[in-house]
Amino acid sequence: MRGIRGDIRAAMDRDPAATNWLEVVLFYPGFHARTLHRLANALHRQGVPVIPRGIMHMARFLTGIEIHPGATIGERFFIDHGMGVVIGETAEIGDNVMVYQGVTLGGTSTRRVKRHPTLRDNVTVGAGAKVIGGITVGENSQIGAGSVVVTNVPANATVVGVPGHIVAYRDDSNGAIQRLPDPEWERLNDLDRKVEELHELVQHVQGHLDGVHGEHHEERVN
Repeated sequence: MRGIRGDIRAAMDRDPAATNWLEVVLFYPGFHARTLHRLANALHRQGVPVIPRGIMHMARFLTGIEIHPGATIGERFFIDHGMGVVIGETAEIGDNVMVYQGVTLGGTSTRRVKRHPTLRDNVTVGAGAKVIGGITVGENSQIGAGSVVVTNVPANATVVGVPGHIVAYRDDSNGAIQRLPDPEWERLNDLDRKVEELHELVQHVQGHLDGVHGEHHEERVN
């Protein structure tokens, strides 16, 4: 019960739309999926066949969230909105982790090995992000919406893009954000500058041609 209370508290702390605990219990699909996973995971660890998968199959039907009963999930886990979340068998999730709708913690191998990611404590994964393979996302890190992450992420990092790359670090001592140069953003800015230069060149050439055309027209009139 203490773990379930922690999940309720996590939802109320992280979702401003959650007005009371009863609303979370009755209407939050992420809470429903996590609660059923607690039961399925306990049976899975005891070696009970079929039933754990059946429980999570029912959970997917009810919530749109697919969690393998073998996945390891810490305390105060919160899935916001939830639809389309997939968490694979060997995924490991620490405490105080939050994921949004459409997140995939997926595998890259067909062998029975550690093939799904590990999320350390206090990680947040944005909507639609894909974290793939037996990689580790360090404590306090954030994965931006729509990112595809296939390599390890250090602690306190912010990752965005496809493929995912680090754009900022958070100072663990004071919470200050240190932003890093973003190569993708710099390339886009460089492209914008070149387009502007070409536009100015075209205008210059057009002005010159207009002047030449005007001179020829005057000569013909005279």
